[in-house]
Amino acid sequence: MNQAWTADNGDGTYRNPVLHADWSDPDAIRVGEDCYMTASSFNRVPGLPILHSRDLVNWTLIGHALARLEPEEDFRTPQHGCGVWAPALRHHAGRFWIVYPDPDRGLFVTTAEDPAGEWTKPHLLKGGKGLIDPCPLWASDGSAYLVHGWAKSRAGINNRLTVHRMNDDATALLDDGAVVIDGDALPGYRTLEGPKFYERDGWYWIFAPAGGVTDGWQSAFRSRDPFGPYEGRIVLEQGGTDVNGPHQGAWVDTADGADWFLHFQDKGPFGRIVHLQPMQWGDDGWPEIGHKGEPVAAHAKPRAGERVTAPATSDDFADQIGLQWTWQGNPEPGWILPGPGLRLACVPTDTADLRRLPNVLGQHLPGDRCRATTTLRLADTPPGSRAGLTILGDSYAWVGLTRTPDGDLLSCSAAEPAAPESIRGRTDPIKVHHGTSETVALGVEVEPSGRCRFLAGRPGEPLAPIGEPFQATAGRWVGAALGLFAATETDDPGGAAEFGPVTVTGIDDSAAHG
Repeated sequence: MNQAWTADNGDGTYRNPVLHADWSDPDAIRVGEDCYMTASSFNRVPGLPILHSRDLVNWTLIGHALARLEPEEDFRTPQHGCGVWAPALRHHAGRFWIVYPDPDRGLFVTTAEDPAGEWTKPHLLKGGKGLIDPCPLWASDGSAYLVHGWAKSRAGINNRLTVHRMNDDATALLDDGAVVIDGDALPGYRTLEGPKFYERDGWYWIFAPAGGVTDGWQSAFRSRDPFGPYEGRIVLEQGGTDVNGPHQGAWVDTADGADWFLHFQDKGPFGRIVHLQPMQWGDDGWPEIGHKGEPVAAHAKPRAGERVTAPATSDDFADQIGLQWTWQGNPEPGWILPGPGLRLACVPTDTADLRRLPNVLGQHLPGDRCRATTTLRLADTPPGSRAGLTILGDSYAWVGLTRTPDGDLLSCSAAEPAAPESIRGRTDPIKVHHGTSETVALGVEVEPSGRCRFLAGRPGEPLAPIGEPFQATAGRWVGAALGLFAATETDDPGGAAEFGPVTVTGIDDSAAHG
């Protein structure tokens, strides 16, 4: 199938980004011949995605480490910008470990023997507000440490990194911690955060970004002692490229001894997309990333011969929903109803605002030139019910069906940031037979600017544009989502929105609508 984005060029080279979707704040490791990655997930459930690759270019999503967000009650409704911030992934003592922050509660640890299997219930390692971006280090001498940053929005301080001694099973910190790098003391530094802790040839290394997500850079710091003093330098920045703010990621060494660096680029409505840079160690002992410290657009792959693949975006809902789908809050058992395909319950709600609905089933916007299509019908739903296909960020738009006392209407609506929803397209009546509407076709086409054109087709008609073009926007620390939803304004739940397969493909200029 024509994927929305494929990084593997098929000739032994790859293009950046290797993941053109919102796999934010990536961290990655290699275990034997296999590489694994996780990313921040914020309020999305399930959280902490786990991706697998054997060449750092072709990735598949194999599971999630966090089934639900806690406290359960707090995350019953969308908590935009909260939840799981930048995590760290490590392998130690035969187990996989993720240490992740909830900026309102503290630093948590979860572990697993099989990264695609069940992970342990998260354990609070350090409580407090504003603790972010933790990373453990199990050193070669048997000692263990943890580094983390600070969020000014919660702690009142930032631009500094703190190191703790830690016990071997990451259940307790052994001291009060010490600030080892103070960005306020470094000329030009702001928002120093996202540290990753490593050890190499007798040096302790902290790789950390600074300067903010849209315009920042990647620095590396080294010391002979985990508590410093550290010396540092900038090792990756935009320079003359079009990759803004290249930073915050992971140093990964391959089985043949080569070094690579994965990082993100903030791309507005598409979120924080992931790039792969070649890396080597200079004669002076410092890492050299990309081409002379600037991102590369393409390069020879780390490993040849691997199958060309990318995280799934299309879904036929044959057995269950695909791993790419997440909710905006902790899901309830009745949100997906039994039956063939995807049957979303029309969940009662007191709001028409999709940003406030936990039961929007979404996935990352899957590419910068893509087309998503599905079908929909309403079955046994009361007046006031509606369902559809949406692009959802701080602003949103959707196309779908609304049930009224006089029948169903096919229409397109949108809402700007902090503004109520309004109808942006025609409202065509759709026939209803015995409480079930005729099946309509829905779609959306997305351009590199984030401009979206919604599509709809009445029964027997081809898809055609509906409504005015819509400019997608990012959410709170996340990119826009491609989503499906069903809701009702009545007090009692009733009926279902029955969706057909979701098909996501790449498009070219000639296939796009005006």
